Amino acid sequence: MSVKPLPKQPEVNIGTLGHVDNGKSTIVQSITGIWPARHSEELKRGITIKIGYADAAVYRCPRCEEPFNYTASEICPNCNSETVFERAISFIDCPGHHSLMVTMLSGAALFDGAIFVVDSRHNFPQPQDSEHLQAALIMGVEKLIIAQNKIDLVTRERALENYEEIKKYLKGTKLEDAPIIPVSGQHKAGVDILLWAIQKFIPTPSRDISKPFRMPILRSFDVNPPGTPGNKIKGGVIGGSIIQGKIRVGEEMEITPGIPVDESGSKYEPLITEVVNIKAGGRDVQEAMSGGLTGIETKLDPALTKADAMVGNMAGKPGTLPPTHYELTIEYSLFKYVVGVKEKVAVAPLSEKEPLVLNVYSAVTSGIVTHRSKEKIEVKLTRPIVAEIGDKVSISRKIGAGWRLIGYGKIL
Repeated sequence: MSVKPLPKQPEVNIGTLGHVDNGKSTIVQSITGIWPARHSEELKRGITIKIGYADAAVYRCPRCEEPFNYTASEICPNCNSETVFERAISFIDCPGHHSLMVTMLSGAALFDGAIFVVDSRHNFPQPQDSEHLQAALIMGVEKLIIAQNKIDLVTRERALENYEEIKKYLKGTKLEDAPIIPVSGQHKAGVDILLWAIQKFIPTPSRDISKPFRMPILRSFDVNPPGTPGNKIKGGVIGGSIIQGKIRVGEEMEITPGIPVDESGSKYEPLITEVVNIKAGGRDVQEAMSGGLTGIETKLDPALTKADAMVGNMAGKPGTLPPTHYELTIEYSLFKYVVGVKEKVAVAPLSEKEPLVLNVYSAVTSGIVTHRSKEKIEVKLTRPIVAEIGDKVSISRKIGAGWRLIGYGKIL
């Protein structure tokens, strides 16, 4: 399916959060016309496994009454008037299944705001609801809208009960005043009000384009179909969201930590490449700036970028990227209870030689605790990460069959 280019490049990233099967991808599709899950296994199983993505243009009808005057179309579906373009946005669709929590955290690091999707048929919160809300707060996502989905499948009384469940759970948190919008993603009901809420409650943050270009890599691809002639092979493609600066076609780019240069994986070497093409908002552009999702074709061997092999790396202007860390010192805080499980499970103290999973920006790495005190831990990493002092880290521990979020911290 061909995707119509947007009038402008996307300028804000909006994540989707919530328990598996709450309808996150359906809501994104109802707005953008694009099913964000593209991986073959996702299509087969009907759930998001990798980070999904889709862009949309938001338009306002000057004739219809607010908040019913927002749409993703150039023609108002209510009165057939021409609409006014407001801004372009990118959706980052995160998996809701507990076993994919570390994948969700990779996407959350790039959110400017989020839509938290609730299934109104079930008592709130479901296990991954609480886990995703906790993760959003850790990552500093405070611009959040609640989409009370599947409203077409419940009675009025149940919808009101669910509303009260949400309000009660959020009371006393930074999200207690988050707007709650009833929607049916399947039938596109309430999408106009959801778009109004996006415009009202998730503003475009200020960006510093004077700083050197920097982009955490969220996806990477080999876009060449099997059997492509050698003289027509395109270089590897990386995708992500530019967090500072801008990039132009023809400029050099550094990717760190890069690729391992020994069999043990104990040493990595950065990659230097050139930008061949840039896609943003469904069209080719000569320059991309901070905000929204961007795809960059490079001169890298596509074997290096296929199947998301570059995810977790950081791309940027050569010589300006943060240091590569093979060990981390983290000032940390643990939750009182493990989030995302039905039973109340107290979080035990960390211990030396304990394995952990850490998320920093789009990077996911594991490591072993080599030293622990009440407030700090030192962790030897199995895969290095690129990060600044003070960057946020989420901490997960193996509990049962999966990794569970147990705390957070910052790099010292």
